[in-house]
Amino acid sequence: MRQYRAEVTADVTFTTGGRLQTQGLRVEVPHLEVTEADLVRILVGSLGLRDVERVELTGVRTFAEPAAPGSPDPAPRLRFVELSHVITDGMTTYPGMAAPAITVHQSWEQSRPHYAEGTEFSLDRIEMLGQTGTYLDAPRHRYDGGADLAGMPLERLADLPAVVVRTAGSGRRAVTEADLEPLTVAGHAVLLHTGGDRSWGTPEYSVDAPYLNGEAAALLVERGAALVGIDSVNLDDAVPGGERPAHTVLLAAGIPVVEHLTGLENLPPHGARFTAAPPRITAFGTFPVRAYAQVPFYEPHDHTRSAGWQPS
Repeated sequence: MRQYRAEVTADVTFTTGGRLQTQGLRVEVPHLEVTEADLVRILVGSLGLRDVERVELTGVRTFAEPAAPGSPDPAPRLRFVELSHVITDGMTTYPGMAAPAITVHQSWEQSRPHYAEGTEFSLDRIEMLGQTGTYLDAPRHRYDGGADLAGMPLERLADLPAVVVRTAGSGRRAVTEADLEPLTVAGHAVLLHTGGDRSWGTPEYSVDAPYLNGEAAALLVERGAALVGIDSVNLDDAVPGGERPAHTVLLAAGIPVVEHLTGLENLPPHGARFTAAPPRITAFGTFPVRAYAQVPFYEPHDHTRSAGWQPS
């Protein structure tokens, strides 16, 4: 069994005003694609640091080496990462579309006459478009007669191995074939981390937003992607009256699309498991999902929790 390590150069500042600098420090990690947030957790835990205010990593090198004879395999934990926006009354998801209305159908007080003394329940009501918050498009969204939400197999929606494609900070809008060419995507949720979610809830969210071009979408179909998600306002370049080539080729192939993701910077390029399952509704092509990922995380010590330290 191979062991994985990271060699880090870090600058640690403490709430007490102290400072610690490391260079070439080696720590055990669960895999080679460990995220910066997890690496900071491991570093703080391995050194038993307390009162940590900030950790800045200025150099990281990950590598594998054979495990020592007789040593036990590391036991990874699973960390859950939220990838959905919160749905609130009156919020804007896609500019120009109706906002959700969340109201009380029956209050706790109104329910009391129907139950024994001390027993009460609330019944809440929401009126919204399927395109609200973080949502999944089934083929029916694009094609009359295409599979609806109830017809989507769970194998396309839950516990999918994820591959994260990062273009955030590149200064360009389109995710292209060149971004996907070196990746293994068959049977995977392909998650496009464009950084578009940074302007969520503002007028800028829909202006010159990142997207997946048609040629890249066709490549994902050819290579057997299971699902495609993006942290932007639309998977396509959403110009008024324009074509939607990414939706067209993906949904024709039965590949669901998840839009308005967030938090993809917290996922490693490989190794996470992705889920985005909507309710089983017939004659409906789009509905909000609780999108999340499970990320393996090796925590060698309990010092991080006892110190009350939380990553940024």
